[in-house]
Amino acid sequence: MYNILVINPGSTSTKIGIFEDEKCVFKETLRHSIEDTLADVDREEQAALRRRELIKLLGKKNIDESNLSAVVVRGGLLKPLSSGTYLVDDSVYADLVKAKYGWHASNLGTIIALPLARELGIPVYTVDPVTVDEFEAPARYSGLKGVLRLSMSHALNMKAVARRAAAMAEREYEELNLIVVHLGSGISVSAHRRGKMIDVNNANEEGPFSLERCGTMPALALVRLCYSGEYDRDEAIKLLTSRGGIFSYLDTKDFSEVENRVKNGDEEVTAVVEAMAYQVAKEIGAMSTVLDGDVEQILLTGGMANAETLVGMIKKKVSFIASVTVIPGEEELEALAAGALRVLRGQADVLSYQ
Repeated sequence: MYNILVINPGSTSTKIGIFEDEKCVFKETLRHSIEDTLADVDREEQAALRRRELIKLLGKKNIDESNLSAVVVRGGLLKPLSSGTYLVDDSVYADLVKAKYGWHASNLGTIIALPLARELGIPVYTVDPVTVDEFEAPARYSGLKGVLRLSMSHALNMKAVARRAAAMAEREYEELNLIVVHLGSGISVSAHRRGKMIDVNNANEEGPFSLERCGTMPALALVRLCYSGEYDRDEAIKLLTSRGGIFSYLDTKDFSEVENRVKNGDEEVTAVVEAMAYQVAKEIGAMSTVLDGDVEQILLTGGMANAETLVGMIKKKVSFIASVTVIPGEEELEALAAGALRVLRGQADVLSYQ
């Protein structure tokens, strides 16, 4: 039996799980004060604070750290990588702590885990980070020389859901052509051909608008907005990635509130949700062409996949392409534990960041 500690940091919280093989022993979310998570607080200090709280939690739960087989963390912003389970080493740590490829709260996972794991003499893994890149050559062209499309997505959840759907169909993920859609604060729509995610919209920059992100914008209108004098560079980025989408139209990021307003007949809210569903469906249609029309299933996942109204709107437009399966939620802790377990059992090779 393998005992696996899973760490998934967010901006003001850290999700923790302990797994005995596939069995979840417990899950808990540690909440952190805003003062301790501000951007100008030293990253290693932030990690040390979260590490102390984690060790305290393990003590309360009577978890013997010496019995742990491995730690697995949600991957931060790393260089482009193929899908799989990676050994976390000093090079991973250095790129994340220095934010070589950008800063995100998930960078903290490795910074929390590696010193603890070294003390215990056990490995640290990361599984399907957001920079999983399995693009085929045409997907990289943006239309402007020198500007490449980047593969950045909710790869962890989408890959896990794809494997789960394959198992439900008693097939192998590597046998299937799938379109997988993550419906969350950002929306990723991805094309999977025989076990590789060959195209996906970068949810920060492209595709459908979501709860808080603008998605693809009219290029010239965006240029004019950026040169209007109303926004500096950081304000414009924040506008596009955290103040856009449904939030910009309806002043809320709570989709359960949005869905209730749709059910109560609010026409303005319904129009916005229909527009988001329209854009998701349009992106699914685009991904079906990437797969040459050979699509065996469309999978809807993420937090907003719990919303029957939104799911119904999407299904209505795309069911002619392939059957639609809904696997709601984000089981990231389970996906991370499963990725580590495949390596520990020798069912998959551990990959090197180098």
